[in-house]
Amino acid sequence: MSEIANYVIHGASQVTPAICEKVLRSMPLWKMEFTQIQAPHYPHLVNQLEFLAAVVEDVAEGAYKDLPYNALAAAIFALTYAHKKTDIIPDSLGRLGHADDSSVARAVLIMHERAFKRYADVHDVDWNKITDKP
Repeated sequence: MSEIANYVIHGASQVTPAICEKVLRSMPLWKMEFTQIQAPHYPHLVNQLEFLAAVVEDVAEGAYKDLPYNALAAAIFALTYAHKKTDIIPDSLGRLGHADDSSVARAVLIMHERAFKRYADVHDVDWNKITDKP
């Protein structure tokens, strides 16, 4: 398993219901923040973060009840990681700045692809716009 996948698994294991509540309260601001990300070398990053935010909101509000908890925790970890101002690669480093954010989001989507694709299908979201597939 890749180091990023192990990092995501560890980070997701630290997510508690209290963290979920805190993230949910912060979500409106975070979603606005995510739309401002300028990362042309990672063209799917904003769509992926917006998708994960929608999933977290729907699950936390009880509008979607079929997502496994480990997928929810991983999504929360990815959103929290993308929001952090200090992460493995500082976002201010130009082309490389969002490589880590993209890697974490993609790892979450790949690790829980079946569950997230099911959510996308139920909510009529084009899965190909979320993944890196053309």
